[in-house]
Amino acid sequence: MNAAIELFLQDPAAPFRHQFMLEALGVGALVGVVCAMLSCYLVLKGWSLMGDAISHAMLPGIVLAYIAGLPLSVGAFAAGLLCASATGFIKSHSRVKEDTVMGIVFTGLFGLGLVLFTKVKTDVHLNHILFGSLLGISQSLIAQTAVIGGLTLLAILLLRRDLLLFCFDANHARSIGLNTTRLYYTLLSLVALAIVVSLQAVGIILVMAMLITPGCIGFLLSHRFTHMLQIAVGSAVLSSIVGVYVSYFINGATGACIVLVLALLFLLAMTFAPRRGLLARRLLSATRERSAASKVRAPAR
Repeated sequence: MNAAIELFLQDPAAPFRHQFMLEALGVGALVGVVCAMLSCYLVLKGWSLMGDAISHAMLPGIVLAYIAGLPLSVGAFAAGLLCASATGFIKSHSRVKEDTVMGIVFTGLFGLGLVLFTKVKTDVHLNHILFGSLLGISQSLIAQTAVIGGLTLLAILLLRRDLLLFCFDANHARSIGLNTTRLYYTLLSLVALAIVVSLQAVGIILVMAMLITPGCIGFLLSHRFTHMLQIAVGSAVLSSIVGVYVSYFINGATGACIVLVLALLFLLAMTFAPRRGLLARRLLSATRERSAASKVRAPAR
């Protein structure tokens, strides 16, 4: 830790002099924007486990894509859609609750992926898939991330009103003529695309934090969905930039640093949020108690 502090004091601007650091900052910020916007819809819908399920279920698709000589993103996206479709099918043909179904599906697919990976000889390191490798991302993957991320953002912006109504009240959306089944699978497809974008940055395991925490921060600090989106995107981009910057000096895993910064922002929001924070709630509770006590002590007229 002392060495990291000394390195920082000697040259705080050192990370910005390396091309790979600038690329990591740009890709990290893009990943933050995509995941943050989707996280608001997932938090509103109550689908926190869905992002985790799809991300873990992508592993067998990645391995099979490598065996077939296809881009890993193609296999990841196909496996993510398989997980979402299997979850919807089992839920509609059984009495098991959706969160339980998701747990069964993603653990089964993740286990299949681990078995396939151990049986296939490959130069793709498992840690890069699980935890990300943002500092070692290639130019082709940067272009792929930019294209997929841009298309995902465009789809979210075009469908933002329908998706918002679907997440807030699916029954009302159905009553006014919206195809909720199509919106259901559209949202799942967007989540799968966002995870594909995030694989190189934070990996399968840590992508869950990027898909949930920004939306939670926005929810705590705002009462309008537009403001929630803005706060979520700002916190995700800030966490990506700070996480990449800090990882340079402490020689730590970049994805893990990003997630830790994001978790710290959530703790600050949970504590100091103006209306929903712990301090605000305690202050309100204390005010109510004092008001009730003053009424009890007040003399009767």
